Amino acid sequence: MSPERLARITQMLNHRQPELTVFLEQVHKPHNLAAIVRTADAVGVSDVHATWEEKAKRLSGSTATGSQNWVNVHSYDNLDDAVKELRAQGMQIIATNLSDTAVDFREVDYTKPTAILMGQEKHGISKEALALADQDVIIPMVGMCQSLNVSVASALILYEAQRQRELAGMYDGECRLSADEAHRILFEGGHPIFTKLCKEKNLPYPPLDEEGQIDADQDWWLAIRSAKK
Repeated sequence: MSPERLARITQMLNHRQPELTVFLEQVHKPHNLAAIVRTADAVGVSDVHATWEEKAKRLSGSTATGSQNWVNVHSYDNLDDAVKELRAQGMQIIATNLSDTAVDFREVDYTKPTAILMGQEKHGISKEALALADQDVIIPMVGMCQSLNVSVASALILYEAQRQRELAGMYDGECRLSADEAHRILFEGGHPIFTKLCKEKNLPYPPLDEEGQIDADQDWWLAIRSAKK
């Protein structure tokens, strides 16, 4: 791993916001999925959660055009399982929905642990999901259109969350990801060839030194070399 690569990945890890996420309820169009995951990565979101109309439509690595290498996409078979996981992480759930109780999306405090709920392209958020949300929000619009594309709406809200978190100093300081997760991302991002070999041989990722170079014992190196043809 080059010093430049190490510095770039380390800077990215230090900006990750594990308490901010997006929850996609049956969003299925590939270009929307790719755009949302790319925006999530851009603002420091490390995890996206999703339910799907059909298992076959689950987000693939190619769909996200590389962004999924840096953002974990967690798939759920049903709404209840997804919400249960978000609640376990202490997340408030914010839903885009025109209702009597909806507020301007900029009035929400995104410095709190927050999951932004976005609905399916045609039908929007289901009634069941809306009933589980803590707050409905709207994106003010003064034109003739009544709604924005789901990926555009996601981007607007995510960048408002980033703005608030930057003002609160939440992008400063050290990495807030777990040590294991940070190590996984650093290793996979800095050593793709050895990552592939580790997966092929079912080997753990070895330690890295301060310069991002592999600091493994002799047994690990012997196991890796045996994988080469």
